[in-house]
Amino acid sequence: MSEVETLLEDDASVKGDGFVEVDYDDLIPNNVNLSSDRQLKRALEQWQPEYIDWWKAMGPDGFQASDVYLRTAVGVDPAGWAKFGHVKMPDYRWGILLAPEVDGRTIPFGKHKGEPVWKEVPAEYRSLLRRLIVVQADTEPASVEQQRHLGRTAPSLYDMRNLFQVNVEEGRHLWAMVYLLVKYFGRDGREEAQALLERRSGHADNPRILGAFNEATPDWLSFFMFTYFTDRDGKMQLASLSESGFDPLSRSCRFMLTEEAHHMFVGETGLGRVIEATCTAMKKAGITDPHDIKAVRALGVIDLPLIQRKANFHMSVTRDLFGSEVSGNAAAAFSAGLKGRFGEARLDGDDHVLEGETYPVTRIVEGKLVSEDMPALRAINSRLLDDYIADCQPGIERWNRAIAKAGIDFCVTQPHKGFNRRIGEFAGACITPSGDIVDEQTWNANRDSFLPTEDDLQFINSLMKPCHAPGSYASWIAPPRTGINSQPLDYEYVRIA
Repeated sequence: MSEVETLLEDDASVKGDGFVEVDYDDLIPNNVNLSSDRQLKRALEQWQPEYIDWWKAMGPDGFQASDVYLRTAVGVDPAGWAKFGHVKMPDYRWGILLAPEVDGRTIPFGKHKGEPVWKEVPAEYRSLLRRLIVVQADTEPASVEQQRHLGRTAPSLYDMRNLFQVNVEEGRHLWAMVYLLVKYFGRDGREEAQALLERRSGHADNPRILGAFNEATPDWLSFFMFTYFTDRDGKMQLASLSESGFDPLSRSCRFMLTEEAHHMFVGETGLGRVIEATCTAMKKAGITDPHDIKAVRALGVIDLPLIQRKANFHMSVTRDLFGSEVSGNAAAAFSAGLKGRFGEARLDGDDHVLEGETYPVTRIVEGKLVSEDMPALRAINSRLLDDYIADCQPGIERWNRAIAKAGIDFCVTQPHKGFNRRIGEFAGACITPSGDIVDEQTWNANRDSFLPTEDDLQFINSLMKPCHAPGSYASWIAPPRTGINSQPLDYEYVRIA
């Protein structure tokens, strides 16, 4: 028995107010009484070894035998019951965890608003619901595949541990979606579950469904950008699905959101520490001009303009994940009561049905950016993208306060929502980060000031040297303020085999 399993066994029976116990005696840990459904249990137990094979083949490369200080949930109550302990990642206890049922819950939006939530799949929405679940499910293994080589260049054991915690939680999120597919969609669901293990991020013939999840994550700056910006898209999508009238999906996503918060924490604090290292090195060297790129890079840190260009790239690629701003599919999912808006239950000012309502959408009309009122039902994606952009801003403002405190004249900003887009209203348009529409020649002439160049990427790669001694940190990133679970900064978060 591993140390983490011992910890779980010691405390799995402890309950507080609202505690929802997770059964760790089964091969597949769960709080859905899996043992009472033999057919489902058998199907998932047949899928489990194939999942482990996928994990060993496509999960973190080179560290499968290492003991990692990981967090494992033992309950799904608001208190966030969990235990920490060293465990080899293939032995991690992935499970099926749903948030508690809400007594008397009704569908909060769409044409079924006010009706009791569905416990089974409504036949008329079977295909649409399955597609929503499959697309969400496909992002989970994709991100693990994108990040599988990063452990080898980790800037510290603390960061390596955070990477692996993100990875195992993405794996658990895959389990959450596979449970829904197998339990509620029969043979079709089992086939979809199998396909989730067969697609590969970036594969020429069998890629992941969404474009951003076929991009490479070649370095740690990219990883921090991914966890702050792209995992935030995950937050927005999960929050929208957590409003679903299909209650098992809602309950799955509500618990997944508690884990997604850690991923964004890793991104925000990681980027904050990168910025801190840069500002500290500049002050120590007496460099006040953030655009003195050669001098700043000579210090072994990442210059602020490059951080901005990387942010431009990751934000624009992530915004494409929201799909077309005006979408019939999004309208259908909302009207059906399957996928709501961000914070649907807290929204005031409309009837949550949206018939006859409008929402302003930015579009290109006769070569100019204009705001047009569109049917709110068809502008669901546009609203979610606007909510996402607003949700990104607080972390950016915290980074900027740190830069200003260091006395450096520089601000990280979000590019215009139409910048560098491939999907939706702005697809293929030449829009600068400041929101100017220009011709293709002008855009190409200025591209290197908008997005990372090949030289930029080579410089970042030159910094990606492993720093794996306990308590040591690479030059380009500052140590964290505190350790994980009150452990010291020089704790052996990963015992490298």
